[in-house]
Amino acid sequence: MQAIMETAFDAAYLAAVLTMGVIMCAKAKSNRGFCLFGIMALVLGCGDAFHLLPRAYSLITDSMDVNVAALGFGKLVTSITMTAFYVIFYHFMRMRYKDAGKTPLTAAVYALAALRILLCLFPQNDWFSANAPLSWGIYRNIPFVILGVIIICLSFSYAKEHKDKPFALAWLAVLLSLAFYIPVVLWADAIPMIGMLMIPKTLCYVWLVLMGFGEFRKNGKKST
Repeated sequence: MQAIMETAFDAAYLAAVLTMGVIMCAKAKSNRGFCLFGIMALVLGCGDAFHLLPRAYSLITDSMDVNVAALGFGKLVTSITMTAFYVIFYHFMRMRYKDAGKTPLTAAVYALAALRILLCLFPQNDWFSANAPLSWGIYRNIPFVILGVIIICLSFSYAKEHKDKPFALAWLAVLLSLAFYIPVVLWADAIPMIGMLMIPKTLCYVWLVLMGFGEFRKNGKKST
């Protein structure tokens, strides 16, 4: 039952996010902001596919232990693409609100993203092992969480300042995604059921993409 339900959920998630991303990229035309948002959705979906597709195959075939390497590689790719997702969303906000300043903040965003990716590439992560060390799971997620906090604060302040109703709760979607993700990093190995928090985490990202897609359908033809 878990295999069927989880696989169906993952398939629906990937199909929804990738479809919205393709539509936005194809129809955004001169609207660079929504084109960038579409790319962000594609990065999210394609990156997660590297992990979710091997996981779905493993669940269906009852071969989780056999596919440890594929699952680990998928986690590595997803870790990198999620970092890129945040960076792209940062630039989308800068573009949407026509903010040409905050150069030090941009430098901080890129520094945190680079540090996160660098930490992910260290062999000590032992991605291809069934017993990857918890310590490195924590190390590589410290800059990721800080980056997420920056995105939360920025999206909240931007939406409030510009009275942007379509993205008024973007900060909450990112906040909840981190709130669901952190316990998985810390305790999922010891308490496997905590891994179920990845479902609401995923739904938070879908919610964020839906915010952009909904606004695109209303105002996507306007150039930025």
